[in-house]
Amino acid sequence: MLEIAKWICSPDSTLLCPEFVRRFGVAGELRSAVLTITSAGVYEARLNGERVGDFFMAPGWTDYKFRHQVQSYDVTSMLGSDNELAVTVASGWWNGEISRERRPDLPVMLIAELELVLADGSRTVIATGEDWNVRECAVRFSDIYDGETFDARVHDAPESAAKVIDHPKSQLIPQQGEKILFHERLKPVSTFVTPKGERVIDFGQEITGVVEFTVNAAAGDRITINFAEVMDSDGNFYTENYREAKSELNYICRDGVQTYRPVLSFFGFRYIRVTGFPDFTGDFDTDAFTAVAAYSDIKRTGWLSCGVPKLNRLFDNIIWSQKDNFLDVPTDCPQRNERLGWTGDAEVFIKTACFNFDTRRFYLKWLDDVAADQRSNGAIPSVVPDVLEKIEQQDILCSSAWADAATVCPWQLYLHYGDLELLRHHFPMMRRWVDCITSLTTTPDLWTGYNRENCGHEHFGDWLGLDAKEGSYVGASDRDLIASAYYALSTSLVCKAGHALGIDVSEYDALYERIVAAFRAHYPEYHTQTECAVALHFGLAADPKSVADKLAGLIHANGDLLTTGFVGTPYLLYALSDNGYTELAYTLLLQEKFPSWLFSVNQGATTIWEHWDGLKEDGSFWSADMNSFNHYAYGSVAGWVYENAAGIRIREDAPGFAALRIEPKPDARLGWLDVKYTSIKGDIHVKWVYDCGVKNAGSAVKYEITVPCDAEIVIDGVSRSVPAGTYLF
Repeated sequence: MLEIAKWICSPDSTLLCPEFVRRFGVAGELRSAVLTITSAGVYEARLNGERVGDFFMAPGWTDYKFRHQVQSYDVTSMLGSDNELAVTVASGWWNGEISRERRPDLPVMLIAELELVLADGSRTVIATGEDWNVRECAVRFSDIYDGETFDARVHDAPESAAKVIDHPKSQLIPQQGEKILFHERLKPVSTFVTPKGERVIDFGQEITGVVEFTVNAAAGDRITINFAEVMDSDGNFYTENYREAKSELNYICRDGVQTYRPVLSFFGFRYIRVTGFPDFTGDFDTDAFTAVAAYSDIKRTGWLSCGVPKLNRLFDNIIWSQKDNFLDVPTDCPQRNERLGWTGDAEVFIKTACFNFDTRRFYLKWLDDVAADQRSNGAIPSVVPDVLEKIEQQDILCSSAWADAATVCPWQLYLHYGDLELLRHHFPMMRRWVDCITSLTTTPDLWTGYNRENCGHEHFGDWLGLDAKEGSYVGASDRDLIASAYYALSTSLVCKAGHALGIDVSEYDALYERIVAAFRAHYPEYHTQTECAVALHFGLAADPKSVADKLAGLIHANGDLLTTGFVGTPYLLYALSDNGYTELAYTLLLQEKFPSWLFSVNQGATTIWEHWDGLKEDGSFWSADMNSFNHYAYGSVAGWVYENAAGIRIREDAPGFAALRIEPKPDARLGWLDVKYTSIKGDIHVKWVYDCGVKNAGSAVKYEITVPCDAEIVIDGVSRSVPAGTYLF
């Protein structure tokens, strides 16, 4: 692959977004033409002025040191007798601000081959090398955090010879992940002038993507667009929570009617502030503007709806936050100077993600980067691709719950899709992570001693838990307890994976038994909601009933409100409903006071927030430092709706829905619930309806259940084994 081509760059290091050019003729009847291409940076290729392919932000984001994707495009229909191939390259994830490596000695680069096959069978390869040129182009500046500057007046700039640069090709791989594509196109819902006199457009929905506009302007007119998620309490445009991300578009117009859409950058936003737009006053026609969502090409597979409109809005918010943060990498947020592949967020959300969308290819590509970034001692970095640490540094932050993505994610994909080879491929990574914990701990069979004093780092604990001490982002739950619980979980998953693969894991079976015994001896009591939830859901509580009673008591004592953060929240409702407290789980789901899922809905959220009170009732903000309004982690609650409210449970002995168990747990407060999931075996549909809203009256509930394979259906405690089909109860 790309055996002939050489990496090329601009000889002028001040040229931030070079355009590489090659002209060529085609003499004879063309049978086929395939462009194989990638860049160090992100690229857009054009043949004879027409965009090649539909991949936005190609080649995507991997750990380029080890894995660098290459794309291939059939361009046969785009060629004539005389042709020009032009490729613009910008910093992207390669050496932009997001990479933490903006260095003059790390230029953006291009490598490509265009293979032409004529009707007579003759073959010509046009490969990047000394015979390519480079020039300035209309893209003057482009960066993921800071935005893009585009000068539409620039064309036919002077050219110079491109520079061949010595850069390896051994890391090049064929395209593995899903392409990033443009999807929904949203028109403005309103335009208004803020108290500060700024013109703002509201698209009504927070998205990740770009804004497109058409304008009739004079050459030199400058249009500036800034992006925001929310307005402040005075109704003014608010960007403090973007932190150092400038997130700005600057468009310098040419004469006449023109349409522009950012070429090599993206934004997270609901609102835009527009300055310099001609005649942008009074009853301006907002049809000139369109927000275009961009995310990986994942197919929707799950749908949730019920009789509570606010819950339906929550379900929509979860879907949007997944789409907005599935832009090639499962990111934490799409707007501020972060947008990183935090492993903890991915770990807690993957079950919900797999119900909502077909994420096999998406996660397979990312997990290969997790494996590539795993250190020699088995440690897993907190973000993947790892841009926060030097690859040579072994003593890295590998927090519990975050690094455990190395075991949780492969196992969850195996359960959803039944891909044994996927599990086999990642089993070494899973096992090495457990071995790493064993080597790091200061207490055998628990995970202790991993703190700043001993290691220079510490666990994130129950990140953003509401029971945190003032000034801390970490909840009150014992970090060693959480770490030890995850030690047990990851070890158990290595055991399960080993048994599924026919691998001898007897030493891990024994280790798991020791961890459980040590955990129960060392942590006989639990003091927070998260500690109770983790002990229950991971099967570590010696007396589950008393721990469930304790958890319920803590919730009641807090006014039927949660206190959990990133670790406790995904398991909270499971811990309740799996231990006799389903009604209380629904109470939390339906709670509207702060903190709750519906609190943000009442505040007008269109995505999931990072903080339960990111925007307070009085319009003030939790903070400006770390306050994303598009963070999917708390959206993991949808997994509970699929698995408990609808009762769609995957059997571990029948992964990939070879067989399944359906045991709905209805609640009259919803009125009805309708859940559809397209599994790899076919469609699963669970619908239950209360006739008269009679609470806890089984005879008042009607069920319609469709299963695509052999299933066990449990209604009111009565189990039935059924073949594929639709059943009414």
